[in-house]
Amino acid sequence: MSYKPKRPLSAYMLWLNSARESIKLENPGIKVTEVAKRGGELWRAMKDKSEWEAKAAKAKDDYYRAVKEFEANGGSSANGGGAKKRAKPAKKVAKKRKKEESDVDDDDESE
Repeated sequence: MSYKPKRPLSAYMLWLNSARESIKLENPGIKVTEVAKRGGELWRAMKDKSEWEAKAAKAKDDYYRAVKEFEANGGSSANGGGAKKRAKPAKKVAKKRKKEESDVDDDDESE
């Protein structure tokens, strides 16, 4: 069974994946959320993002090429390539009904 190709990473995510270790080394004991926050600060401060934007553009082109190939080989573009969705569990209303029924019974008895 072949799966639909995953969407490509953005320029920021490509950069963050490469910079994550250096951010951790500069800030020992830093939490995962703080790594992402610090990465965002560094990304906004960067002047030249062209290297990462070019890598993201290439990844996007590769993704679209892979999707076309996937669909040409019989893959479905509907529902994310045939991925199964889990059914939502039924809502529980039985307790409420029992309470309402007992209230109705109480009303009948008082008459």
